[in-house]
Amino acid sequence: MTIAPGTATDLQHFGMFIDGKQVDALSGRTFESQNPYAGEPWATIADGGPEDVDRAVASSRTAFEGEWRELGGFGRARVMRRLADAITDNAERLALLEVNDSGKLLREMRGQLNGLGAWYSYFSGLADKLEGRTVPQLAPQTYFGYTLREPIGVVGAITPWNSPLLLLTFKLAPLLAAGCTCVVKPSEHAPASTIAFAEVLHEAGLPAGVLNVVTGWDRSTGEALASHTGIDKVAFTGSTATGAKVAQAAVANINRVTLELGGKSPQVVFADADLDAAANGLVAGVFAATGQTCMAGSRLIVHESVRDELVAKVVARAETILQGDPTQADTEMGPVANQPQYDKVLGYLQGARDEGWTIATGGEPNDDLGGLFVKPTVVVAEHDATIAREEVFGPVLTAYTFRDEDEAIRLANDTPYGLAGAVWTKDVHRAHRMVAAIKAGTVWVNAYRVVAPNMPFGGYGLSGIGRENGAAAVEEYLETKSVYIELTGGTRDPFTLG
Repeated sequence: MTIAPGTATDLQHFGMFIDGKQVDALSGRTFESQNPYAGEPWATIADGGPEDVDRAVASSRTAFEGEWRELGGFGRARVMRRLADAITDNAERLALLEVNDSGKLLREMRGQLNGLGAWYSYFSGLADKLEGRTVPQLAPQTYFGYTLREPIGVVGAITPWNSPLLLLTFKLAPLLAAGCTCVVKPSEHAPASTIAFAEVLHEAGLPAGVLNVVTGWDRSTGEALASHTGIDKVAFTGSTATGAKVAQAAVANINRVTLELGGKSPQVVFADADLDAAANGLVAGVFAATGQTCMAGSRLIVHESVRDELVAKVVARAETILQGDPTQADTEMGPVANQPQYDKVLGYLQGARDEGWTIATGGEPNDDLGGLFVKPTVVVAEHDATIAREEVFGPVLTAYTFRDEDEAIRLANDTPYGLAGAVWTKDVHRAHRMVAAIKAGTVWVNAYRVVAPNMPFGGYGLSGIGRENGAAAVEEYLETKSVYIELTGGTRDPFTLG
């Protein structure tokens, strides 16, 4: 909800972060951030609009053309190493902000934030290695050719509510290494940690304007950023439907995009797999983070001979998952992050019942806790079930069977998405065949939900465009310039090419 200018409140307040300091929206409006566990607001946030996007983009443009460019690759690398240390030093405070905003487990957020500095350390090592190449002469002793790698410019980043700082870092670390600057618009459901994060980075030495944060309650703020003529590239993480709109807005300005979108990722379990390990991986893949992750392994495709045994193992573990206060060390699953998503998850579960599928466990709110809790759910269905084909983004696993390897491949790829997948088998030959056959940007073998700064991440099909993480991620934020140097000093025919 939005709050009129001047309304008194006892809640913690966060302004936008523009040009090195927190500022209020030009309109004076704010909106409330809800704590999904407590079920009540805990902070007010500046409610920015297109006019605030204008000043943030102008600030980032000034930084790009000034201090940040002048530092060069070695200077950027030094700054990024300081950022890595500052993130680790502030990990606990930033983790608590993420818990307040999105209901994520404190122990999960501690782990994320304590490891986040590794991204900035890794990409700092690439900042001073952005080299062009020399090109063989087109004609002997006539032209010398070489290329330059140059930063694209100002990047507009739009990030989701499920892991705001991790998913911002997927964009920010490589774009900083490339020499770009950034304006980020975090989700209205989890904006506070991004504002605090920008403040931490600025205090650690990131020049004013290199990272600006604009917050806003409705779509107009994100739309203004995606379509802004002062932006040179848009990097987005979120739903496929919204990503398509972001891409259309960017393309109208002939801007490039990186889109990290939805998924409906398969976990293929063969009869020879270690079923206890597979069950543990399935639990980690779909119930960790309350299933609110784009890479959730939400489709269990299991050999028919072991389906009942494996489903029973997963159900037994799901029924022991401790839900509750996300700040407590023994809590294993927190609430759904916001009311619209909670309603969406319950809608899919009702749809599964209406279609006649078997709910082996869960399938309903956890009434003992109230709030936005949904019980860990396992649905036994077929591959054409709605809940097996559409992204639920909640703690819901759908299980169905295959008979042989060819059918397993066909079912794994029977989706418009292609973000991630897993294969569970002890047969190394089969593992390699399956990895090659599954159409997804990441495939784990006998594991799930592992990411690292030096491994690319992104999807096929409706799961997105481009890659984040890994050395290739820096390429997403660079332009290539071709340079010809005439060597003879002579006069060439003006009516010929070359």
